[in-house]
Amino acid sequence: MTDRNYYVYVYIDPRNYEEFYYGKGKGSRRFAHLFDDSDSEKVARIRAIEAEGLQPIIRTVAAGLSEAEAHLIETTLIWKLGKGLTNKAAGRFVSLFRPRNTLHRELSSFDFQNGIYYVNVGEGSHRNWDDCRRLGFLSAGQGPQWRDQILDLAEGDVVVAYLKGSGYVGVGKVLARAVPYLDYRHEGRLLEHFDLVAKDMAENSDSVADSEYVLRVEWIVSVPRTEAKWEPNSGLYTTPLVRASLERQPQTISFVENAFGVQLRELAT
Repeated sequence: MTDRNYYVYVYIDPRNYEEFYYGKGKGSRRFAHLFDDSDSEKVARIRAIEAEGLQPIIRTVAAGLSEAEAHLIETTLIWKLGKGLTNKAAGRFVSLFRPRNTLHRELSSFDFQNGIYYVNVGEGSHRNWDDCRRLGFLSAGQGPQWRDQILDLAEGDVVVAYLKGSGYVGVGKVLARAVPYLDYRHEGRLLEHFDLVAKDMAENSDSVADSEYVLRVEWIVSVPRTEAKWEPNSGLYTTPLVRASLERQPQTISFVENAFGVQLRELAT
């Protein structure tokens, strides 16, 4: 039977009501720090409180826990309120928590899982594979139904570019989420400053809904259209969608890996 006598406790400074230590244990563990004679920051705080003729406020935060549950709650509280605490260790489950001070950006395995995606180049007057390959991007847009698909791709995702009528032409890794045409820079310059094959790429760029959206990609390997990888009547995956997961397309993944000499799953890790 699981021992559910564990609890999580907090030490509070009565001088300013700041939490300064979280711990877990059972029995009388929460009082043990009062008799600690180490030179830790926690003990120094307790002694300073006692020097004022006061005692730390000790409160149980959660009780009736298994040891694993107590560890997890302790780690959660330390992660959330870690700045200013005197805990030396961050908790047993710290590897499962995102690093502190990273809430301003998305992180793989926390906010999204990197995937392996088919991306349809969708050549036309608004985009051209030659531009994509030369300048390191993919794009889609001219309507929310196309824009939203490319916006779902995140930093770290692996993309396999498909060119209709030719085949697979590149494998790359997403470096940053797609942004509107007018917000995209290549080596510090707007795309309009490059001699693009796709002459209408800037069309509708004054519209958030209908602008072309540009996804920055590092090409691991790419080929011109004349060297596209394909096998007719082989069952390789294609779709008119802008983006589609290849996770359940083992035949296509194997073909792309052999054709381009890459390991897609390793790239996505």
